[in-house]
Amino acid sequence: MSQTYEFEMAMTCEGCAGAAKRVLGKLGGNVTNVETNVETKKVKVTSSLSSDELLEQLKKTGKEVKFLGTV
Repeated sequence: MSQTYEFEMAMTCEGCAGAAKRVLGKLGGNVTNVETNVETKKVKVTSSLSSDELLEQLKKTGKEVKFLGTV
């Protein structure tokens, strides 16, 4: 079952947002939706994976990331 998770990520531009979408895209069908907002530095991810798995994947961008909770 999919859940929507919210993360705070140190994004400064659309390039950063693109990096988040790229690394999450590598998870294939386990991620059904990704929304990024550079202004608020938030990433919302709808996925069947756990928040820990998504957090580890987002950390691969090299940006500071923290899990905020479910939406």
